[in-house]
Amino acid sequence: MTLPEFRLLRPSNLSEVFAARRAYPGARLLAGGTDLVANLRHGIGRAPALIDITAVPGLGDIAEELSSLRIGAAVTLERLSNDPLIALHAPALAQAARQIAGPAHRTLATLGGNLCLDTRCIYYNQSAWWRQSNGFCLKYRGERCHVAPEGNRCRAAYSGDTAPALLALGATVELGDGTETGWVDLESMFQEDGAAHLRLGDSQVLLGVRVPIRSGLLAAYEKARLRGAMDFPLAGVAVALRREEDRLADLRIAVTGTNSRPVLLKDCEALVGRSIDEKALQQIDSLVQRQVKPMRTTLTPAHSRRRMAAALAVRLARRLWGR
Repeated sequence: MTLPEFRLLRPSNLSEVFAARRAYPGARLLAGGTDLVANLRHGIGRAPALIDITAVPGLGDIAEELSSLRIGAAVTLERLSNDPLIALHAPALAQAARQIAGPAHRTLATLGGNLCLDTRCIYYNQSAWWRQSNGFCLKYRGERCHVAPEGNRCRAAYSGDTAPALLALGATVELGDGTETGWVDLESMFQEDGAAHLRLGDSQVLLGVRVPIRSGLLAAYEKARLRGAMDFPLAGVAVALRREEDRLADLRIAVTGTNSRPVLLKDCEALVGRSIDEKALQQIDSLVQRQVKPMRTTLTPAHSRRRMAAALAVRLARRLWGR
């Protein structure tokens, strides 16, 4: 359980961050370290250097810009939970942040770290000797996925809580590599591969998140977990909708904890223009169960997690429609 050797770098600006990424291929960014350091202690991955970004100006800021909120990647989960701008314009994000880990973790853990959270699996998140005795796994040092032995892809599950809330809110992310900086849809940052779920280049850095401010949009996040705190989601769901009298004007549903990436459900627009009645709720249940694909990555059966996700989506949609 000892940490491997690495070089610790503390850049004071973004230029130094990008320079460090170029100088140390394979270096990892460090903010709170609540996930990264624990994995390193378990011998899950190695890094020649850790780049501490907590002193970089701007990455810890929250600001209202025209019709959106800009949130720096190094903003802590504790601040997300209590910031008045987040509470006013993106309360679902605050709800998600409050349900992550425990109070001490949230004072250190950051938005960027939670979005880039490593995927998890009962065959991966174990001690080094346990993993070695099982021949390791496809995600790290092995040649076989123990969840799907006949396949050629890692099935470890993504379990970040802030991603579904931000997907439901239509968020974009700012990525930079020292030569080019730009905004892309959050969904495009992920792919369905547990061993390489982030579509980030070796030199790219997640700098911040932009959440559009949309009048009349209601959103919420809930998750199912074994313990009431300090636990990752078996299934987490965010729902965002806008109601115009008795008609649905907009609906977005996102799920975490089931796939190797957070899932923004397709075909929700088929419900737009209708009321959220029992028939529509049954359709939401069906949409979730058809599109999420939990595997045996936790001790809870996969079919149970699929039904959990569907039940959470139905409950949130009914509650938000009633408001």
